[in-house]
Amino acid sequence: MSDAPVYLIANFEIENADTYRIYEKGFFPLLRKHGGEFVTFDDRSETLEGDGGLSGRIVVFRFPNETTARAWYADPDYQALSEHRRAGTKLNFLQLIHGMPSRS
Repeated sequence: MSDAPVYLIANFEIENADTYRIYEKGFFPLLRKHGGEFVTFDDRSETLEGDGGLSGRIVVFRFPNETTARAWYADPDYQALSEHRRAGTKLNFLQLIHGMPSRS
């Protein structure tokens, strides 16, 4: 594993907004606890080319490296909180993307 940043991209459809809000409120403190940074989200993304269009919400967040990202995902507090996401959404994917290593 390198020290390059990693990005997580999630795509899901919110099926129960109240249940999802419980997850959303607890998400940010756990993200920060592991050095993560929220980048953006979009409820109306647009496919410009290709036939694999996404629906629902897309969320992008970043961690300093793969080790911190995996620690966040494995955190028992995050796994307990994520039960609200699982109950309130239909997850299409949660993808880990490796960033470019520093060129210095």
